[in-house]
Amino acid sequence: MIFDPKDEIIRIEKFIKRTIETYNFKGAVIGVSGGVDSAVVLALLTRTIEKENIFALILPERDSSKESVRDAKLVCNHFGVNYKIFSITGALRKLGAYSLFPPALFIPESIKISYSKKRWERYQDPYIMDLKNEGDELFLKGLAYYRIKHRVRMCKLYMEAEKRGYCVVGTTNKTELALGLYVKWGDDAVDIEPIKHLYKTQVFELAKHLGVPEKIINKKPTPDLIPGINDEDAFGIEYSKLDKILFSIESNEGKVEDIDEKLLSKVKEIMRFTKIRELKGLGIDDISNQKDRW
Repeated sequence: MIFDPKDEIIRIEKFIKRTIETYNFKGAVIGVSGGVDSAVVLALLTRTIEKENIFALILPERDSSKESVRDAKLVCNHFGVNYKIFSITGALRKLGAYSLFPPALFIPESIKISYSKKRWERYQDPYIMDLKNEGDELFLKGLAYYRIKHRVRMCKLYMEAEKRGYCVVGTTNKTELALGLYVKWGDDAVDIEPIKHLYKTQVFELAKHLGVPEKIINKKPTPDLIPGINDEDAFGIEYSKLDKILFSIESNEGKVEDIDEKLLSKVKEIMRFTKIRELKGLGIDDISNQKDRW
């Protein structure tokens, strides 16, 4: 993949500036997770609009890693952006989310991680099950449990944005979009997506050029929703291999060197079920499309 981070940074900056001016937004709201994607997008925003017009929100909840909150604060302070920490635990509790699973407040992090991994490993291919919305009662409860967190966060982001006349800026990348690593009506519900055309490995390259702290660049990407389960655990494939496969599929180059055929087949399967989920999200089975059945 031919990729020039410096040119790409200029291109994205122009896109952000043009979009904000076109739709008369006064500034931007962004959720900062402590991961590389939100760090890169925050860095790009600071190069495009005045820092006083950027509002960063850190939105932890009962199960959030303390390290993620610390990393999110590190990123905001590093780029000199005002931020607010707002716990969504209360909202999730009122909605009944925490009634789905027992409280874990006083349980050591190591035990939480061990429990989560055992639950994850009891299924043959949990990520595909997730995309298909299939599984036993416990698995489906787990889907509802983690997805509501993203949706509550997005409600808070939009409330803060609309109070100020700001736009909500997303942080989803091309690899996540292709493989369905996002929640419908959650982190996909934004006004601007500055890095949705970049593979995860390209985002890491941008991070280095933008001066993102090394701690953020070197940590394993994780949605911070299931203790001990990071992105690559979920896919079962490393990002470096994933992006090679995705680029090969996109460019019609055919077989990728040093990539197992089983991995290629798995990625294609994930992409297929992601597309099916996407079509369902567009209301493909809406009553307006059912005229031939009446």
